[in-house]
Amino acid sequence: CHDVDIIKKDSGSNACIDGCQAAAHVAYALSDIAFIYPITPSSPMGEMVDEWAAQGLINCFGQKLSVTEMQSEAGAAGALHGALKAGAFGTTFTASQGLLLMIPNMFKISGELLPCVMHVAARALAG
Repeated sequence: CHDVDIIKKDSGSNACIDGCQAAAHVAYALSDIAFIYPITPSSPMGEMVDEWAAQGLINCFGQKLSVTEMQSEAGAAGALHGALKAGAFGTTFTASQGLLLMIPNMFKISGELLPCVMHVAARALAG
């Protein structure tokens, strides 16, 4: 994999990054397509992969990640479901509230035994 400037490939080098950046880095490296909808606290993950794709960063599959910003969390989950059905390695980023809006599509994805990763920046649910 090619790496971003913050994470050095030099042997023995260290970098201090937060959880969102670590998750975004792995998602970019190991996905074909990502559907994003900015919702705090997961917004930085989607913004990072979008920026890296715009810069032409190549992932582990030798390609640039295809990033699509959707109009809602439900839209992101629905598009992810469609990409998974087509055979893509897809991902999305959400927060705890957004995950609730993805439940109908999550049932479809799991019921069809489709592999995917949803990166969740968790916080307490609003009562």
